[in-house]
Amino acid sequence: MSWSVVIESPVSAPRLFRAAILDWHTLGPKLAPEIIASGTGESGDGGAGSVRQLNFTSVMPFSYVKERLDFVDHEKFECQSTIIEGGHLGTRLESASAHFKVEPTSAGGSIVTVTTNNKPLPGIEANEGVIAAAKGGIEKHFRAAEAYLLANPDAYV
Repeated sequence: MSWSVVIESPVSAPRLFRAAILDWHTLGPKLAPEIIASGTGESGDGGAGSVRQLNFTSVMPFSYVKERLDFVDHEKFECQSTIIEGGHLGTRLESASAHFKVEPTSAGGSIVTVTTNNKPLPGIEANEGVIAAAKGGIEKHFRAAEAYLLANPDAYV
């Protein structure tokens, strides 16, 4: 099961990529404390093979997600991560990954494309409500980073 979200932003691709994707485990808890209780870089230097964890508040249906960065391309503002623990892994999903691409626009902003690939456990059907909530969560994630970057023009330059 795969789905995508496309988000347009006035923030430049390099800044949005760094803040909303590469450093979200640090920035997310500051911008969305009602959802993200904390985040840590578990291992690695932030490049391919690095593992990071987000811990969630009780508003989420699970307490944490641990993900591995499969690849990171700093020049193309692109990366892929795979959930290795937590989330719906083992309860609803056999595997889950996300591909993030932030493309510059001619106006100086960016277009973000997030594509997820999820393999449900046997007997688990795709739930349109869960997918819609996940898409909304991704949109809120990028809009929070966007608002922060617009309010703090010297951040992540």
